[in-house]
Amino acid sequence: MKPFRFLAGATEPVSAHQFVERIRRAEAAGFDTIVFPDHVVPQLAPVPAMAVVAALSDRLRIAPFVINNDLRHPAVLGHDLATLDLLSNGRLDVAIGAGWNKPEYDAIGLAYDLPATRVERLAEAVTVLKGYFGDDPFSFAGTYYSITELDGQPKPVQRPHPPFMIGGGGRRVLELAGREAQIVSLAPRAGREGRGDNASLSWEATVEKVAWVREAAGDRFDELELNVYPSRVSPRITDDARSAIRDAADEIGAWTGERPEEAMMRDSPHIWIGSLDELAEKAQRLRAELGISSLMLGEVDELAPLVERLAET
Repeated sequence: MKPFRFLAGATEPVSAHQFVERIRRAEAAGFDTIVFPDHVVPQLAPVPAMAVVAALSDRLRIAPFVINNDLRHPAVLGHDLATLDLLSNGRLDVAIGAGWNKPEYDAIGLAYDLPATRVERLAEAVTVLKGYFGDDPFSFAGTYYSITELDGQPKPVQRPHPPFMIGGGGRRVLELAGREAQIVSLAPRAGREGRGDNASLSWEATVEKVAWVREAAGDRFDELELNVYPSRVSPRITDDARSAIRDAADEIGAWTGERPEEAMMRDSPHIWIGSLDELAEKAQRLRAELGISSLMLGEVDELAPLVERLAET
């Protein structure tokens, strides 16, 4: 089995001093990577935040979680990411997805295309990014992007390119991840209007997603790192998991319009509510039964005790 790799967010806009303290706590707890989502909401922007983490630590890896491909041209993104990999001495993961938050698209006047279109555009963007990171000038003529003899500079430290993480919940994007990524983030589907598909939270749905990735990856499947993360409700360590899960089901039901079954939530790879022993058991089961060893566990302080227990196992 692969060793666990623990990711945490530090996204809340705080003072510089508070941000530094948060990163120091992440290091002390045993986290491996600090990540930043990519949304036009009250949170830190991923590219400058990653640069600060790279300057603060000589151990922690950095990653977006995940870049919304529709918000940037991939050549411009490639310039930013190659610079980050160079200045961090090769500690960047390139995490990218097709975008899912329709209200955010609406708020900034960005067309929210059908899932198939967004995934096709993401696939082209991955090709452009890999070309940008390559040794030689490259050209590309696609439906959405056109590149002519571009020699991307600077070059990243990690060769042939930093690890790619591609995340999503639908079959198209997970098949793309199986073919092109080194890390695959298994997400619940966004559902209609980005309100969430409760069935996609389940253990059984995750088994199906792993099968899609396996089929697309073929012989390279065993080389992949599989990732999951908390979704819909914040993770929580509690000795009264029954009540906490009941409250979380109510919260999800109010948001999606359909209350999920509590039994499903207890098993869900995306619901991290329980005692420290229960959550450690969940992590071990995910790795043993599904091969999931990369765990993004919310903000730095939320599940730090779990990381302290499982680090280096």
